[in-house]
Amino acid sequence: MKANPSRRRFLGAAATAFVAAGFSSAFSGVSAQASSRNGSSGHRLSKAVITGPPSDEFCEHIKKTGFDGMEVTKWDAAIAEARQARQIVEKHDLSIHSVMRAWTNVNSPDKDKVAAEIESLKTAIRTAAAYGASAVLWVPCRVGGMKMPEAWDFDIDFDPNTLVVKSVASGDNSAYQDYIAAQNYATESSIRAVEALIPTAAKEGVMIALENVWNNLWCTPEFFAAFIKSFDNPWVKCYFDLGNHTKYARCEEWLKALGSSIVKLHIKDFAVREVQGKRGGGPGDWAAIGNGTIDWENVRKTLNEIRYHGWITVESGDRTDEEHSQFLDEYFG
Repeated sequence: MKANPSRRRFLGAAATAFVAAGFSSAFSGVSAQASSRNGSSGHRLSKAVITGPPSDEFCEHIKKTGFDGMEVTKWDAAIAEARQARQIVEKHDLSIHSVMRAWTNVNSPDKDKVAAEIESLKTAIRTAAAYGASAVLWVPCRVGGMKMPEAWDFDIDFDPNTLVVKSVASGDNSAYQDYIAAQNYATESSIRAVEALIPTAAKEGVMIALENVWNNLWCTPEFFAAFIKSFDNPWVKCYFDLGNHTKYARCEEWLKALGSSIVKLHIKDFAVREVQGKRGGGPGDWAAIGNGTIDWENVRKTLNEIRYHGWITVESGDRTDEEHSQFLDEYFG
């Protein structure tokens, strides 16, 4: 696979030209000493929920519960429909900050299907602009159906210039050759797709926010960060989920590796049973926010360190909107 860095530098230069209070007792297991932890060093993060087409009633509800806006899943709304939704939302002094395009399959061997997926992203980007959103969440593709390491066993050796993977775990990798080949093809396919979308993103002023949500790709902080940063482009960034990746490595490791590449955050929780000798990941299961093993106080400190001051969107149904809002105020307010 050839990464074509000169083309990426050209696209990057072209794109740059376009850039001119008390915590509820409902949350068990969270320290009562966590209040006022941010002080002058912290910046309040904007709070959001996920929704379909927003209505007046929905906007009234989330405004009352303390949220600032929303991420919309209706990525293919007609432009007029998206503009009308924006008017409804802004009438309540709220914002649509992001659009969720989610999964596609740009690694399909069918060129027509890949072309259709790319066109769907162009639609999502234009729709996001009409909503007034600044980013589209996108998972380019996934791989599976072959032997691969457990999440906590990944130790990826890749070429930092081409992103070609040489091995995915320590020791003998003979059992993982099909997976390595699939990963390399998926990376190459995703690069081509992203580069095809950059002109549209730049024209519309909407960032391509890439996510690797359990798609068996870019499974270590270092590799995902290298993938995102390889584009060297202001319109290609990362949408990071604070719960999805903890079975691979601690949340703080991901945040430090991705750094300024992160433009949006999802929040959910995960209870990990750590494996001795590994980097903090391990088997586990979803948990209500505040009841998992994520160290939220340390996550907040790490977000301050990387100077993240943007949106944090709830992607969990285990609490009420009121409880989620309280949690976000406690740790990210």
